[in-house]
Amino acid sequence: MVVVVIAISAFVAVMLIALVAGLLLHQKERQAVLEAKVKDFSGIAAYGIGRAAARQPSEEAPGLLARVTTYLGNLVKPQKKDEVSLLQKRFLRAGLRSHSTLVTFFGAKALCGLCLSTVFIAALLLFRLHVPTLTAMMLLIVFSFAGFYAPNMWLSMRTSRRRESFLRSFPDALDLLVVCVEAGMGLDGAIKRVGEEMSISSKVLSEEFGLLNLEMRAGKDRKDAMKDLADRINLDEVNTWVNLLIQTDRFGTGIAQALRVHSDSMRTKRVQHVEEIASRLPVKLLFPTILFIFPSFFLVILGPAMIRVWRIWSGG
Repeated sequence: MVVVVIAISAFVAVMLIALVAGLLLHQKERQAVLEAKVKDFSGIAAYGIGRAAARQPSEEAPGLLARVTTYLGNLVKPQKKDEVSLLQKRFLRAGLRSHSTLVTFFGAKALCGLCLSTVFIAALLLFRLHVPTLTAMMLLIVFSFAGFYAPNMWLSMRTSRRRESFLRSFPDALDLLVVCVEAGMGLDGAIKRVGEEMSISSKVLSEEFGLLNLEMRAGKDRKDAMKDLADRINLDEVNTWVNLLIQTDRFGTGIAQALRVHSDSMRTKRVQHVEEIASRLPVKLLFPTILFIFPSFFLVILGPAMIRVWRIWSGG
């Protein structure tokens, strides 16, 4: 009977882990499809509707993984509009713009919680661990909550990486904006051109500038579109840049000069940030040096002398 329970638990654990892995791959495929649709929309004006229609991905029926994820996500997702609005803002900051992201995210949370709890139960039965009942129940609750909140950590890490990627390439984008504006281009055209030029060096910045350009082309006011950009990125440097452009547009001052001053300040901040990281490097190297380098160094220097002293004393 115990063997049957262990086999069933192991089978359920493997199936749940496979479902979570398939869910992550499915989410990446949906994100790639969404990016392809955005590229097709932006390429309609330049290449015609026929080329965009040829690249339109075919709609497929949802599979078992999608149905399970949707069912679990609909069970555990929040129902209050305020909570949903805050979550949608977090998804936008992480670069997840699909309408089904909320349901998929909470479905993944439920699957991760089930996976960890099932693996814990299977480990108890497989290795025949003698754990008190109360302790086992507490550990089961802890593993379930850890699995349920693991996607939150993944979302936070994805958002942080996205912000860092945008911040690294933002000074270069400002320099390109200054060049484009001083060459006679309008600000909207300069943003579009910079987004296209930065597509290789910074995919995140290119996507955000492309979305900003699409919003302005769709009829949204430039001020509102740039505020939405600042809200999606959530960086002080971007907020300052957006406020600078809004004030410049309101009072009619020169955009090129304002962009140049802000670009110089951004480049100075980046140099100062690199210098700050370099100044912390000796402190970070202190403990690895003491733990790993000094023992080896002392062994090489004092080892032969200690061996010779030992031979002298043992021979005497």
